[in-house]
Amino acid sequence: MAEPSKVIHVRNVGHEISENDLLQLFQPFGVITKLVMLRAKNQALLQMQDIPSAVSALQFYANVQPSIRGRNVYIQFSSHQELTTMDQSQGREDEPNRILLVTVHHMLYPITVDVLHQVFSPHGYVEKIVTFQKSAGFQALIQYQSRQSAVTARSTLQGRNIYDGCCQLDIQFSNLDELQVNYNNDRSRDFTNPNLPTEQKGRSSSQPGYGDGGSMYGVQGSRAVGFSQMANAAAIAAAFGGGLPPGITGTNERCTVLVANLNPDRIDEDKLFNLFSIYGNIVRIKLLRNKPDHALIQMGDGFQAELAVHFLKGAMLFGKRLEVNFSKHANITQGADTHEYVNSNLNRFNRNAAKNYRYCCSPTKMIHLSTLPQDITEEEIVSLLEEHGTIVNSKVFEMNGKKQALVQFETEEQATEALVCKHASPLSGSVVRISFSQLQNI
Repeated sequence: MAEPSKVIHVRNVGHEISENDLLQLFQPFGVITKLVMLRAKNQALLQMQDIPSAVSALQFYANVQPSIRGRNVYIQFSSHQELTTMDQSQGREDEPNRILLVTVHHMLYPITVDVLHQVFSPHGYVEKIVTFQKSAGFQALIQYQSRQSAVTARSTLQGRNIYDGCCQLDIQFSNLDELQVNYNNDRSRDFTNPNLPTEQKGRSSSQPGYGDGGSMYGVQGSRAVGFSQMANAAAIAAAFGGGLPPGITGTNERCTVLVANLNPDRIDEDKLFNLFSIYGNIVRIKLLRNKPDHALIQMGDGFQAELAVHFLKGAMLFGKRLEVNFSKHANITQGADTHEYVNSNLNRFNRNAAKNYRYCCSPTKMIHLSTLPQDITEEEIVSLLEEHGTIVNSKVFEMNGKKQALVQFETEEQATEALVCKHASPLSGSVVRISFSQLQNI
């Protein structure tokens, strides 16, 4: 094996693999300072902040075969100890072109031609747009009138989000010379020819705006997705050591969960958010008015929904034993009776996803409190929580200069109620964050 280096050499990097894919593969192990795509060689060079981070990545992937978009990639230490300007210049072999290939990651809202036109047209005249669904996710080809407009758009928009917290743009230059557009609709548009038909004869135009390729770029097996499963793959691998918790298959694709046997007198959408957000990001929640003890909860992706069903089925809350199952509904339609959480900064998995996956468990008697005021006392913690049950023990401590606390209740139900009612509550200018702790005692 080559001498350890903070530079990692990645082989078998196909053209369908983006810079963002590689970042997601290695970010759980530390800060990435540089990334060079050697497109002509199907390789990449990636520099971690330090050698221990690179060693951790290689040790982990020595036991788990890294795979991106169904393609195995192979990693080793590079002979370089540091990436130089010359090394980085080799990576710019994707020659600028007036056509951009755009991949949208973490797509929680439908992206139509009109949305893309609104995002890309400020940087130059957009002639044509074609959208389609591939294994990489939702993609679009965007043709500008000039190459300089495409260069400007790529440098300005690369890595940006269309909406806050989601729909991240990953932009590459396409090697196509000209787009062919056959229909003007939500999936494809020729802005130079407004007289094109909207649909092929005999085909409905009432399809959703994504998941259907249309035109010459039509694709197979399209479907709407929430958080990209790929976006979580590296975090899941890092959290569970390449395996999965017992009872978790990792193959579920249903994002919406049905919760029954709730206590309608005490439950609301925010309390459900506080509980279910332990297992994944929450998109939206709907209490069923015709069945007041039922609720639908749309999670970020199928894996997160599976964690919630597995760990919360049979949990006790407000005197009721929860029934948690996958819903027959693929998602929850946004409306006046839904509560939206997709942009909530209380969603736990937008940052430190690997750490949050690692902490997933069934409700316990012990809760962990963080983001506390620096001058917090144990008495204040007890006063905040004692209405929810008998507190057996408590401890305030400091970690990395920040105050935290552990509180042990007499039962799991009491701890669950405290978490559900007091997570995200204000305390002396801070917003308290609460999760279950797997510690047995303090």
